[in-house]
Amino acid sequence: MRLPLSFAGASRAIFAASVIAGVVLTAPAARAASEFSPAQKTVIEKIVHDYLVTNPEVIKEAIEELEKRQKVAEAASRERAVTEQKDKLFNSPNQAVVGNPNGDVTLVEFFDYNCGYCKQSLATVAKLIEGDPKLRVVLKDFAILGPDSVETAQIATAARQQLSPEKFWEFHKKLLSTRGHIGKQQALAAAKEVGADMDRLEKDMAKPETQAALKEVVALAEQMRFDGTPSWVVGSEAFVGGLPYNQIKTKIDNVRKCGKTAC
Repeated sequence: MRLPLSFAGASRAIFAASVIAGVVLTAPAARAASEFSPAQKTVIEKIVHDYLVTNPEVIKEAIEELEKRQKVAEAASRERAVTEQKDKLFNSPNQAVVGNPNGDVTLVEFFDYNCGYCKQSLATVAKLIEGDPKLRVVLKDFAILGPDSVETAQIATAARQQLSPEKFWEFHKKLLSTRGHIGKQQALAAAKEVGADMDRLEKDMAKPETQAALKEVVALAEQMRFDGTPSWVVGSEAFVGGLPYNQIKTKIDNVRKCGKTAC
């Protein structure tokens, strides 16, 4: 969940003003703020206030700089998380692998079956797999859109335990291609269509291993600071949101070329 824009913007403006005020108070020749008298503090506050009112664009510039630094820090934090959680991200037994299981580049997608952007991204992932025989794709159920999403993820996780990668990919495409909100009924129907053993499916849904697999994904997403779906990992880069086919393909091609998503 993200802060409303109006609230977030106001908070950033206040923070920016605080930063500017802090610059005044911490100039090389300035004394510690606690050493200023009340009268001196009043004068300083008025100087800052008058400056900001006269030059409001400074707040905008400060906010932009703050957001830039936050993005850099967030990217660095995610890159560290990718390194620290490499095995669980790329090689966990609690995940579906489609495409080439021995591919030279792995694309990881965190998704929710009720996520509209994930449904839109299905065509991109399918096109990447079809056009790149060396691409390995890891699918992780990050069920964040309510009880129906959680129940659907449980069924998908149970189905993965018995279906071949090809059959699971067919099941996955059926669910993400379904229009509107989906839940247990649609997930069970899709599993039955691809030939799943329904008795085994019901048993596997209740297994502790199924719950543990979903909890693992949630824990990974928290460490990666993923706050929405779809979220992705390719190479050492992690990012959130739907991206056009060409942008993801370029990242994959660059990983092959120089080991990074941007060469």
